[in-house]
Amino acid sequence: MKSAKSIVLVWSIASTIFAIQISGTQAPADSVMPRAANSPSAATQPAAVMVKIDNFAFQPNEVVIAVGATVTWQNADDVPHTATSMDDPQVFDSGPLDTDDKFSFTFSKPGTYNYYCKVHPHMKGVVTVK
Repeated sequence: MKSAKSIVLVWSIASTIFAIQISGTQAPADSVMPRAANSPSAATQPAAVMVKIDNFAFQPNEVVIAVGATVTWQNADDVPHTATSMDDPQVFDSGPLDTDDKFSFTFSKPGTYNYYCKVHPHMKGVVTVK
């Protein structure tokens, strides 16, 4: 009898997984079949990344994103800062950001983008777009 119950349980789980794959619906996060991090749909979806400007530093100061992703810088300091591309010609420049101000830029081409704060040139960061 235990063997028949095991077969029914295995059949039920297999049927559910098959139905999820056919429908294209993602399984719940706590399911036994998590979606692979390197699956095509995970790799092609652009993401949004937040960089906090705090204590005279970009946090994190290095980010890696996919083409089409957007980086948003938000100033949490009490003094103005910028997020300014070091490229020539300049790719992006936030202009002065006061406390709680935000600046967003969407990266449409792969590459390495070094940036800094014009007001405090020792503040530096890097966005790598793959």
